[in-house]
Amino acid sequence: MTLEFGDPDLEGLKFPQDDPLVITPVIQNYLVMRVLVDNEASIDILFHDTFVRMGYNDSQLTPSDTPIYGFNHVECKVEGAIQLPVTTREEPREATRMLNFYVVKAASTYNTIMGRTWIHVFKAVPSTYHMVMKFPARNIVGEAKGDST
Repeated sequence: MTLEFGDPDLEGLKFPQDDPLVITPVIQNYLVMRVLVDNEASIDILFHDTFVRMGYNDSQLTPSDTPIYGFNHVECKVEGAIQLPVTTREEPREATRMLNFYVVKAASTYNTIMGRTWIHVFKAVPSTYHMVMKFPARNIVGEAKGDST
């Protein structure tokens, strides 16, 4: 299976644009908006306020001493880790995979940051130019289109 990007992927986009790739997947049956796909991030982060809105509490977290450092190299405390299923919502071009999230209490314009671990688990190729991420799914090419900003 070949993951390709082309002119059809550009339909509906306004140029010039340099927006980040932000998608809306389903995480454990909860539609999570404002999810940043960040190939610079080495882990997947779920922000604590989103974690709570999803109906979870801290007792469901597995303790973790993994340090997280932001772009300013300041350490952010990890509240814990949790494994949840993530599904893209572009039927039939969807896939579901289990991911380990590190939950942090920090201010963010995003609800979740999906890093390289997520990209690798989905065997995905994101394109900010095309505002889409493509991945193998049920013998077809799956895709998660970026949300309009």
